[in-house]
Amino acid sequence: MRAAPVWAASRERVAAGGRGVRRAAGPVLSTVSGFGWGVLAATIVALVAGVVLGWRELLVVGAVLLAALLIAVGFAIGRSAYAVSLDLALTRVVVGERAVGRVAVANTASRSMAPARIELPVGASFASFALPRLAPGAEHDELFGIPTHRRSVITVGPVRSVRGDPLGLLRRVVRWTDPVDLYVHPKTISLGGSSSGFLRDLEGIESRVLSENDVSFHALREYVPGDDRRYIHWKTSARTGTLMVRQFEETRRSHLAVALSTSTADYADPEEFELAVSVCGSLGVQALREERELTVLTQTSTLRTQTGRLLLDDLSGVETAERRGTVTSLAQSTGSAVPGASVAFLLFGGPVSARQLQAASVHIPLGVRVIAVSAQPGAALSLRHIGDVTLLTVGELSEFPLALRRANSG
Repeated sequence: MRAAPVWAASRERVAAGGRGVRRAAGPVLSTVSGFGWGVLAATIVALVAGVVLGWRELLVVGAVLLAALLIAVGFAIGRSAYAVSLDLALTRVVVGERAVGRVAVANTASRSMAPARIELPVGASFASFALPRLAPGAEHDELFGIPTHRRSVITVGPVRSVRGDPLGLLRRVVRWTDPVDLYVHPKTISLGGSSSGFLRDLEGIESRVLSENDVSFHALREYVPGDDRRYIHWKTSARTGTLMVRQFEETRRSHLAVALSTSTADYADPEEFELAVSVCGSLGVQALREERELTVLTQTSTLRTQTGRLLLDDLSGVETAERRGTVTSLAQSTGSAVPGASVAFLLFGGPVSARQLQAASVHIPLGVRVIAVSAQPGAALSLRHIGDVTLLTVGELSEFPLALRRANSG
């Protein structure tokens, strides 16, 4: 009966010992590259086969490979005592603007540090530069540029020091910094303040919903118990002999809803989507600059609109994807999420037909003005009406303010 507890305790001690060995050997084994493991296996095979078969040639090969592994160890051993900093001149740039950064490496040890290699991941690629021998207290700076030809969120870093042999048998990597995000914002354009006319908001925008208390008078009706007596129209009541009260049209504060389609089916090419993103950013930044209430959404998410910077940060990472939901489902989710909007913009590309747009507009609540923007680079600026929807075709971002003024005057 005692054998089981003893066996369990022994097994636990063996397991604990194995975990300790793995923790101790893990950092060492992780320095061996795939090529290094291959060379080690070839060394063992050559030495064993040379001894068993008596082939001196295999023994020589095994000895050479073993010597290479031992020499590689000399390159990898030793501690690194660096103070490393990663600085970006700007963490937010517009597409096409120059983005530069700096890596500074200082030797904090009391002895000279051997040469090493510094690696810096930049998005999907990485930069690499040689770090020379550093005397105690010496510092080495390296400047680098980051391509910003397309809108994106680029993760820069972490900075890693790499020590190893020239053959690449051993590779010792030490991480020194945390990664930093670089936001490449879409291009935007100023809409000229309130002169753009895309929001009319002095005391609110009239809707078709009737209210008992507002600023836009609609009509008179008979008094019913519970009505506020302050709104009784006494002159009409005296003339008709029946109490009459004022009724008003409910007004809405300007709430701009911008719905950006991210379905690949709604765009003919990536350039159309980039133009739509720029239009979205221009609308959002202008609304926030004028302190309007704003909601920006796609088929899958609602973007942050607390500040223009946060909105552009989110737009930097927006991408198209294959999904069932096109502009019709986007309009449906917009109507559900922002039923009290005063103006709703639907942004998409050339493939969206008039029939699709008409079907999409059904999901926008009555009283909400719908302006659809079809982004088609190179197309002529045009305006047309499809039912209650105003459709703007925009070929260049610079034409968008003029298109808005035409939509407002029309």
